[in-house]
Amino acid sequence: MVTGQRSRFSLPLLGVEEEFLVVDAGNGEVVPQAAAVIARASRRLGARVGGEITKLQVETRTDPCRTIADLEAQLADGRAVSQSAAVSLGLRVIASASPVLGPAVPAPITEGPRQDRGNAAFRGLHDDVATCAVHVHVEEHDRDRAVLISNHLRQHLPVLLALAANSPYWSQRDTGYASWRSVIWQRWPVAGPPPFLTSAAQYDAHVDTLLEAGALVDRGTIFWDVRPSAHKPTLEVRVADVAVTAVDAAALAALVRALVMIAGSAVDSGDEGPALLPEMMRLAYWRAARDGMGGHGVDVLTGRLLPAAALAARLVRLAQPALEETGDHERVQGWLARLASTGDGAARQRAAAARRGRLGDVVDALAAWTAPGLPVREESTLT
Repeated sequence: MVTGQRSRFSLPLLGVEEEFLVVDAGNGEVVPQAAAVIARASRRLGARVGGEITKLQVETRTDPCRTIADLEAQLADGRAVSQSAAVSLGLRVIASASPVLGPAVPAPITEGPRQDRGNAAFRGLHDDVATCAVHVHVEEHDRDRAVLISNHLRQHLPVLLALAANSPYWSQRDTGYASWRSVIWQRWPVAGPPPFLTSAAQYDAHVDTLLEAGALVDRGTIFWDVRPSAHKPTLEVRVADVAVTAVDAAALAALVRALVMIAGSAVDSGDEGPALLPEMMRLAYWRAARDGMGGHGVDVLTGRLLPAAALAARLVRLAQPALEETGDHERVQGWLARLASTGDGAARQRAAAARRGRLGDVVDALAAWTAPGLPVREESTLT
Protein backbone atom coordinates (compact mmCIF):
# COMPACT_ATOMS: atom_id res chain seq x y z
CA MET A 1 0.00 0.00 0.00
CA VAL A 2 1.32 3.46 -0.89
CA THR A 3 2.40 5.46 2.16
CA GLY A 4 -0.34 7.81 3.27
CA GLN A 5 -3.07 6.02 1.31
CA ARG A 6 -6.09 5.04 3.34
CA SER A 7 -6.57 1.27 3.48
CA ARG A 8 -9.75 -0.01 1.83
CA PHE A 9 -9.89 -2.89 4.31
CA SER A 10 -9.04 -3.30 7.94
CA LEU A 11 -6.32 -5.93 8.40
CA PRO A 12 -7.63 -8.52 10.87
CA LEU A 13 -5.44 -10.77 12.95
CA LEU A 14 -5.59 -14.47 12.18
CA GLY A 15 -4.55 -17.75 13.72
CA VAL A 16 -4.52 -21.38 12.69
CA GLU A 17 -5.09 -24.74 14.37
CA GLU A 18 -3.66 -27.85 12.69
CA GLU A 19 -4.39 -31.48 13.55
CA PHE A 20 -1.94 -34.34 12.95
CA LEU A 21 -1.97 -38.11 13.28
CA VAL A 22 0.56 -39.97 15.44
CA VAL A 23 2.13 -43.02 13.80
CA ASP A 24 4.67 -45.65 14.73
CA ALA A 25 8.09 -44.79 13.30
CA GLY A 26 8.66 -48.41 12.29
CA ASN A 27 5.53 -49.64 10.56
CA GLY A 28 3.76 -46.31 9.93
CA GLU A 29 0.51 -47.36 11.61
CA VAL A 30 -1.52 -44.90 13.65
CA VAL A 31 -1.03 -45.43 17.39
CA PRO A 32 -2.83 -43.99 20.46
CA GLN A 33 0.25 -42.21 21.77
CA ALA A 34 -0.74 -38.57 21.28
CA ALA A 35 -0.60 -37.79 25.01
CA ALA A 36 3.10 -38.67 25.18
CA VAL A 37 3.91 -36.50 22.17
CA ILE A 38 1.91 -33.59 23.59
CA ALA A 39 3.60 -33.85 26.98
CA ARG A 40 7.05 -33.66 25.42
CA ALA A 41 6.23 -31.01 22.82
CA SER A 42 4.58 -28.78 25.42
CA ARG A 43 8.00 -28.22 27.00
CA ARG A 44 8.68 -25.93 24.06
CA LEU A 45 5.22 -25.02 22.76
CA GLY A 46 3.27 -24.68 26.00
CA ALA A 47 -0.42 -24.07 25.27
CA ARG A 48 0.29 -24.05 21.53
CA VAL A 49 0.03 -27.86 21.50
CA GLY A 50 -2.79 -30.00 22.84
CA GLY A 51 -5.04 -32.98 22.33
CA GLU A 52 -8.05 -33.73 20.20
CA ILE A 53 -11.04 -36.03 20.43
CA THR A 54 -8.98 -39.19 19.84
CA LYS A 55 -5.74 -40.53 21.27
CA LEU A 56 -4.35 -40.65 17.72
CA GLN A 57 -4.29 -36.87 17.20
CA VAL A 58 -2.12 -33.91 18.15
CA GLU A 59 -3.23 -30.32 17.60
CA THR A 60 -0.92 -27.32 17.26
CA ARG A 61 -2.05 -23.69 17.42
CA THR A 62 -0.53 -20.39 16.46
CA ASP A 63 -0.82 -17.17 18.39
CA PRO A 64 -2.79 -14.40 16.66
CA CYS A 65 -0.66 -13.05 13.80
CA ARG A 66 -0.88 -9.93 11.64
CA THR A 67 1.31 -11.16 8.78
CA ILE A 68 1.32 -14.46 6.94
CA ALA A 69 5.10 -14.62 7.28
CA ASP A 70 4.75 -14.68 11.07
CA LEU A 71 1.93 -17.21 10.80
CA GLU A 72 3.98 -19.53 8.58
CA ALA A 73 6.92 -19.34 10.99
CA GLN A 74 4.69 -20.39 13.89
CA LEU A 75 3.11 -23.19 11.84
CA ALA A 76 6.54 -24.52 10.87
CA ASP A 77 7.75 -24.28 14.47
CA GLY A 78 4.73 -26.16 15.81
CA ARG A 79 5.24 -28.92 13.28
CA ALA A 80 9.00 -29.15 13.88
CA VAL A 81 8.71 -29.33 17.66
CA SER A 82 5.89 -31.88 17.51
CA GLN A 83 7.81 -34.02 15.03
CA SER A 84 10.96 -33.84 17.12
CA ALA A 85 9.01 -34.85 20.22
CA ALA A 86 7.40 -37.75 18.37
CA VAL A 87 10.70 -39.03 16.93
CA SER A 88 12.30 -39.01 20.37
CA LEU A 89 9.55 -41.44 21.42
CA GLY A 90 9.88 -43.78 18.43
CA LEU A 91 6.89 -42.12 16.77
CA ARG A 92 6.14 -39.60 14.02
CA VAL A 93 3.41 -37.09 13.27
CA ILE A 94 1.99 -36.83 9.77
CA ALA A 95 -0.10 -34.12 8.12
CA SER A 96 -2.69 -36.38 6.57
CA ALA A 97 -6.40 -35.78 7.07
CA SER A 98 -7.09 -39.51 7.30
CA PRO A 99 -5.17 -42.58 8.53
CA VAL A 100 -3.10 -44.29 5.83
CA LEU A 101 -2.10 -47.39 7.81
CA GLY A 102 -3.22 -49.06 11.00
CA PRO A 103 -6.42 -49.73 12.96
CA ALA A 104 -8.30 -46.45 13.26
CA VAL A 105 -11.84 -47.83 13.60
CA PRO A 106 -13.26 -47.59 16.15
CA ALA A 107 -11.19 -44.56 17.06
CA PRO A 108 -9.77 -44.55 20.62
CA ILE A 109 -11.59 -41.60 22.22
CA THR A 110 -9.96 -39.58 24.98
CA GLU A 111 -11.56 -39.79 28.41
CA GLY A 112 -13.53 -37.13 30.28
CA PRO A 113 -17.07 -35.95 31.12
CA ARG A 114 -17.41 -34.04 27.84
CA GLN A 115 -16.30 -37.07 25.84
CA ASP A 116 -18.74 -39.24 27.78
CA ARG A 117 -21.57 -36.92 26.80
CA GLY A 118 -20.39 -37.05 23.20
CA ASN A 119 -20.28 -40.85 23.19
CA ALA A 120 -23.80 -40.98 24.61
CA ALA A 121 -25.10 -38.55 21.99
CA PHE A 122 -23.24 -39.55 18.83
CA ARG A 123 -22.52 -43.26 19.37
CA GLY A 124 -21.20 -44.92 16.19
CA LEU A 125 -20.37 -41.57 14.60
CA HIS A 126 -17.30 -41.52 16.84
CA ASP A 127 -15.97 -44.69 15.19
CA ASP A 128 -14.61 -42.76 12.19
CA VAL A 129 -13.61 -39.54 13.92
CA ALA A 130 -9.80 -39.89 13.56
CA THR A 131 -9.56 -37.24 10.86
CA CYS A 132 -7.48 -34.07 10.74
CA ALA A 133 -8.46 -30.60 9.59
CA VAL A 134 -7.02 -27.10 9.58
CA HIS A 135 -9.04 -24.31 11.19
CA VAL A 136 -8.40 -20.69 10.22
CA HIS A 137 -9.54 -18.03 12.72
CA VAL A 138 -9.97 -14.50 11.38
CA GLU A 139 -10.51 -11.65 13.83
CA GLU A 140 -14.12 -10.43 13.97
CA HIS A 141 -15.55 -8.85 17.11
CA ASP A 142 -19.07 -8.15 15.77
CA ARG A 143 -21.06 -11.39 15.89
CA ASP A 144 -23.86 -10.04 13.67
CA ARG A 145 -21.26 -9.15 11.05
CA ALA A 146 -19.61 -12.56 11.45
CA VAL A 147 -22.90 -14.32 10.69
CA LEU A 148 -23.45 -12.23 7.56
CA ILE A 149 -19.87 -12.79 6.39
CA SER A 150 -20.53 -16.51 6.79
CA ASN A 151 -23.38 -16.20 4.30
CA HIS A 152 -20.93 -14.88 1.72
CA LEU A 153 -18.29 -17.51 2.48
CA ARG A 154 -20.66 -20.47 2.04
CA GLN A 155 -20.41 -20.32 -1.76
CA HIS A 156 -16.60 -20.60 -1.55
CA LEU A 157 -16.40 -23.58 0.80
CA PRO A 158 -16.38 -26.32 -1.90
CA VAL A 159 -13.47 -24.62 -3.70
CA LEU A 160 -11.51 -24.27 -0.46
CA LEU A 161 -12.19 -27.97 0.19
CA ALA A 162 -10.81 -28.91 -3.23
CA LEU A 163 -7.72 -26.74 -2.80
CA ALA A 164 -6.76 -28.48 0.45
CA ALA A 165 -7.86 -32.06 -0.35
CA ASN A 166 -5.45 -34.38 1.48
CA SER A 167 -7.17 -37.60 2.56
CA PRO A 168 -7.31 -40.21 -0.22
CA TYR A 169 -6.59 -43.24 1.99
CA TRP A 170 -8.57 -44.77 4.81
CA SER A 171 -6.90 -47.57 6.75
CA GLN A 172 -4.95 -49.27 3.96
CA ARG A 173 -7.49 -48.51 1.20
CA ASP A 174 -7.58 -45.91 -1.56
CA THR A 175 -11.10 -44.50 -1.32
CA GLY A 176 -11.08 -42.99 -4.80
CA TYR A 177 -11.72 -39.59 -3.22
CA ALA A 178 -9.35 -36.67 -2.76
CA SER A 179 -10.93 -35.72 0.59
CA TRP A 180 -12.44 -38.73 2.29
CA ARG A 181 -12.37 -36.81 5.59
CA SER A 182 -15.02 -34.43 4.32
CA VAL A 183 -17.25 -37.30 3.17
CA ILE A 184 -17.09 -38.89 6.62
CA TRP A 185 -17.70 -35.56 8.30
CA GLN A 186 -20.96 -34.97 6.44
CA ARG A 187 -22.62 -37.66 8.59
CA TRP A 188 -22.69 -35.35 11.60
CA PRO A 189 -25.88 -33.40 12.34
CA VAL A 190 -23.98 -30.10 12.57
CA ALA A 191 -21.38 -30.49 9.80
CA GLY A 192 -21.01 -28.96 6.36
CA PRO A 193 -22.03 -25.41 5.41
CA PRO A 194 -24.06 -23.43 7.93
CA PRO A 195 -27.61 -22.34 7.13
CA PHE A 196 -28.30 -18.86 5.76
CA LEU A 197 -28.78 -16.68 8.84
CA THR A 198 -29.13 -12.92 9.20
CA SER A 199 -28.16 -12.12 12.79
CA ALA A 200 -26.34 -13.40 15.85
CA ALA A 201 -29.70 -13.72 17.59
CA GLN A 202 -30.97 -16.02 14.84
CA TYR A 203 -27.73 -17.99 15.00
CA ASP A 204 -28.06 -18.40 18.78
CA ALA A 205 -31.71 -19.45 18.47
CA HIS A 206 -30.74 -22.10 15.93
CA VAL A 207 -28.01 -23.37 18.24
CA ASP A 208 -30.54 -23.52 21.08
CA THR A 209 -32.74 -25.74 18.90
CA LEU A 210 -29.81 -28.05 18.18
CA LEU A 211 -28.98 -28.25 21.89
CA GLU A 212 -32.56 -29.08 22.79
CA ALA A 213 -32.62 -31.79 20.11
CA GLY A 214 -29.47 -33.38 21.54
CA ALA A 215 -27.44 -32.72 18.39
CA LEU A 216 -24.72 -30.89 20.36
CA VAL A 217 -22.71 -31.65 23.47
CA ASP A 218 -22.33 -27.90 24.04
CA ARG A 219 -21.98 -24.72 22.00
CA GLY A 220 -18.38 -25.63 21.19
CA THR A 221 -19.50 -28.65 19.17
CA ILE A 222 -21.01 -26.68 16.31
CA PHE A 223 -18.98 -28.28 13.53
CA TRP A 224 -20.19 -26.17 10.61
CA ASP A 225 -17.47 -25.37 8.10
CA VAL A 226 -17.67 -21.69 8.94
CA ARG A 227 -18.89 -20.37 12.28
CA PRO A 228 -18.38 -17.61 14.82
CA SER A 229 -15.99 -19.10 17.35
CA ALA A 230 -17.60 -20.23 20.59
CA HIS A 231 -14.79 -18.78 22.73
CA LYS A 232 -12.81 -16.26 20.65
CA PRO A 233 -13.67 -13.00 18.83
CA THR A 234 -13.10 -14.70 15.49
CA LEU A 235 -14.83 -16.18 12.50
CA GLU A 236 -13.58 -19.74 12.10
CA VAL A 237 -13.30 -21.43 8.69
CA ARG A 238 -12.84 -25.18 9.19
CA VAL A 239 -13.71 -26.78 5.85
CA ALA A 240 -10.22 -27.87 4.80
CA ASP A 241 -8.17 -31.01 5.28
CA VAL A 242 -4.92 -30.44 7.16
CA ALA A 243 -2.37 -29.15 4.66
CA VAL A 244 0.64 -31.25 3.64
CA THR A 245 3.12 -28.46 4.46
CA ALA A 246 3.22 -25.33 6.60
CA VAL A 247 3.72 -23.32 3.40
CA ASP A 248 0.43 -24.68 2.02
CA ALA A 249 -1.37 -24.02 5.31
CA ALA A 250 -0.14 -20.42 5.38
CA ALA A 251 -1.26 -19.80 1.80
CA LEU A 252 -4.70 -21.24 2.56
CA ALA A 253 -4.97 -18.98 5.62
CA ALA A 254 -3.98 -15.96 3.52
CA LEU A 255 -6.73 -16.72 1.02
CA VAL A 256 -9.32 -17.29 3.75
CA ARG A 257 -8.52 -13.99 5.43
CA ALA A 258 -8.75 -12.16 2.11
CA LEU A 259 -12.15 -13.72 1.41
CA VAL A 260 -13.35 -12.67 4.85
CA MET A 261 -12.18 -9.12 4.14
CA ILE A 262 -13.96 -9.04 0.75
CA ALA A 263 -17.12 -10.46 2.30
CA GLY A 264 -16.94 -7.95 5.14
CA SER A 265 -16.83 -5.10 2.64
CA ALA A 266 -19.95 -6.48 0.95
CA VAL A 267 -21.74 -6.82 4.29
CA ASP A 268 -20.87 -3.24 5.17
CA SER A 269 -22.53 -2.21 1.89
CA GLY A 270 -25.76 -3.92 2.95
CA ASP A 271 -25.35 -7.25 1.12
CA GLU A 272 -26.47 -10.19 3.28
CA GLY A 273 -25.03 -12.77 0.88
CA PRO A 274 -26.52 -15.17 -1.66
CA ALA A 275 -29.20 -17.69 -0.73
CA LEU A 276 -27.93 -21.00 -2.10
CA LEU A 277 -29.85 -24.16 -2.87
CA PRO A 278 -28.90 -26.80 -0.24
CA GLU A 279 -28.92 -29.56 -2.86
CA MET A 280 -26.51 -27.54 -5.03
CA MET A 281 -24.17 -27.11 -2.07
CA ARG A 282 -24.35 -30.82 -1.34
CA LEU A 283 -23.50 -31.61 -4.96
CA ALA A 284 -20.58 -29.16 -5.01
CA TYR A 285 -19.19 -30.56 -1.76
CA TRP A 286 -19.37 -34.10 -3.08
CA ARG A 287 -17.64 -33.25 -6.34
CA ALA A 288 -14.92 -31.25 -4.56
CA ALA A 289 -14.32 -34.14 -2.16
CA ARG A 290 -14.12 -36.66 -4.98
CA ASP A 291 -11.97 -34.72 -7.46
CA GLY A 292 -9.98 -32.26 -5.36
CA MET A 293 -7.87 -30.11 -7.68
CA GLY A 294 -7.36 -32.94 -10.15
CA GLY A 295 -10.76 -32.80 -11.81
CA HIS A 296 -13.89 -30.68 -11.93
CA GLY A 297 -16.08 -28.82 -9.49
CA VAL A 298 -19.59 -27.39 -9.45
CA ASP A 299 -20.30 -23.67 -9.56
CA VAL A 300 -22.87 -23.41 -6.76
CA LEU A 301 -24.51 -20.32 -8.26
CA THR A 302 -25.08 -21.74 -11.76
CA GLY A 303 -24.75 -25.51 -11.41
CA ARG A 304 -22.13 -25.58 -14.17
CA LEU A 305 -19.36 -28.16 -14.07
CA LEU A 306 -16.01 -26.39 -14.43
CA PRO A 307 -12.36 -27.42 -14.05
CA ALA A 308 -11.35 -27.19 -10.40
CA ALA A 309 -8.33 -25.12 -11.41
CA ALA A 310 -10.60 -22.57 -13.10
CA LEU A 311 -12.81 -22.30 -10.01
CA ALA A 312 -9.74 -21.80 -7.82
CA ALA A 313 -8.30 -19.14 -10.13
CA ARG A 314 -11.62 -17.31 -10.13
CA LEU A 315 -11.70 -17.40 -6.33
CA VAL A 316 -8.24 -15.87 -6.13
CA ARG A 317 -9.27 -13.14 -8.59
CA LEU A 318 -12.22 -12.33 -6.33
CA ALA A 319 -9.89 -12.10 -3.33
CA GLN A 320 -7.18 -10.17 -5.22
CA PRO A 321 -7.96 -6.67 -3.86
CA ALA A 322 -7.64 -7.89 -0.28
CA LEU A 323 -4.63 -10.09 -1.09
CA GLU A 324 -2.87 -7.08 -2.56
CA GLU A 325 -3.79 -5.07 0.51
CA THR A 326 -2.23 -7.68 2.80
CA GLY A 327 0.76 -8.28 0.52
CA ASP A 328 -0.17 -11.96 0.03
CA HIS A 329 -1.26 -12.06 -3.62
CA GLU A 330 2.07 -13.38 -4.91
CA ARG A 331 2.14 -16.03 -2.17
CA VAL A 332 -1.31 -17.34 -3.04
CA GLN A 333 -0.64 -17.25 -6.78
CA GLY A 334 2.53 -19.25 -6.14
CA TRP A 335 0.50 -21.79 -4.18
CA LEU A 336 -1.88 -22.24 -7.13
CA ALA A 337 1.10 -22.73 -9.43
CA ARG A 338 2.53 -25.41 -7.12
CA LEU A 339 -0.82 -27.19 -6.99
CA ALA A 340 -0.91 -27.19 -10.79
CA SER A 341 2.59 -28.67 -10.87
CA THR A 342 2.59 -31.20 -8.02
CA GLY A 343 -1.14 -31.72 -7.42
CA ASP A 344 -3.09 -31.37 -4.21
CA GLY A 345 -2.23 -33.34 -1.08
CA ALA A 346 -4.21 -36.35 -2.26
CA ALA A 347 -2.34 -36.43 -5.57
CA ARG A 348 1.00 -36.15 -3.76
CA GLN A 349 0.09 -39.05 -1.46
CA ARG A 350 -0.90 -41.21 -4.42
CA ALA A 351 2.29 -40.33 -6.29
CA ALA A 352 4.33 -41.45 -3.27
CA ALA A 353 2.46 -44.78 -3.25
CA ALA A 354 2.90 -45.29 -6.98
CA ARG A 355 6.68 -45.23 -6.93
CA ARG A 356 6.97 -48.68 -5.35
CA GLY A 357 3.37 -49.62 -4.67
CA ARG A 358 3.84 -49.31 -0.89
CA LEU A 359 1.60 -47.32 1.44
CA GLY A 360 4.50 -47.23 3.88
CA ASP A 361 6.18 -44.87 1.41
CA VAL A 362 3.18 -42.54 1.71
CA VAL A 363 3.64 -42.32 5.48
CA ASP A 364 7.38 -41.71 5.05
CA ALA A 365 6.71 -38.93 2.57
CA LEU A 366 4.05 -37.33 4.77
CA ALA A 367 6.39 -37.31 7.76
CA ALA A 368 9.05 -35.59 5.68
CA TRP A 369 6.62 -33.04 4.24
CA THR A 370 5.10 -32.29 7.64
CA ALA A 371 8.39 -30.97 9.05
CA PRO A 372 11.00 -30.71 6.28
CA GLY A 373 14.64 -31.11 7.23
CA LEU A 374 14.04 -33.14 10.38
CA PRO A 375 15.11 -36.77 10.78
CA VAL A 376 12.03 -38.93 11.10
CA ARG A 377 13.65 -42.07 12.49
CA GLU A 378 16.71 -40.96 14.43
CA GLU A 379 16.89 -39.80 18.03
CA SER A 380 15.57 -36.28 18.50
CA THR A 381 17.61 -33.44 19.98
CA LEU A 382 14.55 -32.04 21.79
CA THR A 383 15.28 -31.23 25.41
